[in-house]
Amino acid sequence: MNALEPHMSQETLEYHWGKHHRAYVENLNKQIVGTELDGMSLEDIIIISYNKGDILPTFNNAGQIWNHEFFWESMQPGGGGKPDGDLLELIERDFGSFEKFVEEFKSAAATQFGSGWAWLAYKANRLEVGNAVNPRPSNDDKRLVIVKSPNAVNPLAWDYSPLLAIDVWEHAYYLDFQNHRPDYILLFIEKLVSWEAVSSRLEIAKARDAEREGEEERKKRAEEEKMADSKGVEMYLDNDTDNSEVE
Repeated sequence: MNALEPHMSQETLEYHWGKHHRAYVENLNKQIVGTELDGMSLEDIIIISYNKGDILPTFNNAGQIWNHEFFWESMQPGGGGKPDGDLLELIERDFGSFEKFVEEFKSAAATQFGSGWAWLAYKANRLEVGNAVNPRPSNDDKRLVIVKSPNAVNPLAWDYSPLLAIDVWEHAYYLDFQNHRPDYILLFIEKLVSWEAVSSRLEIAKARDAEREGEEERKKRAEEEKMADSKGVEMYLDNDTDNSEVE
């Protein structure tokens, strides 16, 4: 429990992981036992219970479990620094520079009112998300975006692929930083972020997008073939009718 010290104290982890995170798990297990959600993946529970913004009772606990697991895996001892490879190239393309990305990420985390999260996500979707309050898909896809979300909401609800998260609920930092949220955010970026984990998530997100595009293309071709066959049958029947009339 002290692997992230001196940047995140053992005391913070004991409260944050040992009490808050554990409580979300225990509460969700009680909520879903014996229901249609029992046995589903956490991601499926989140999508179903988000319910296009008309949030169902199980969403907060499910979302917070997923968010916290993702948050823990976003950090490592000796983290921080600067990414490299494809991740750095995309950051520089979509934000202008790594330094500009850092400023935007810090701003999103610092200005999330009340409890919530700030995220770096890969936006590759082309689906309509039925929630006018939150970011909506556009033609400007296949890019990195910074978003912030209240309470338990995460980018999965908008069909984005999360890459990095920082928890800005007060219990995430108060024991170490009191009310100095900006100091916590800066230390998270400079000393804790696991860019290896973020890079791995980016590759998974791109592979997922390529798989979805391939599936969409297969469905499109199948539909076109079905329509062509249908038109062929119609032409045959029309021709057969004309021949019958001549006879």
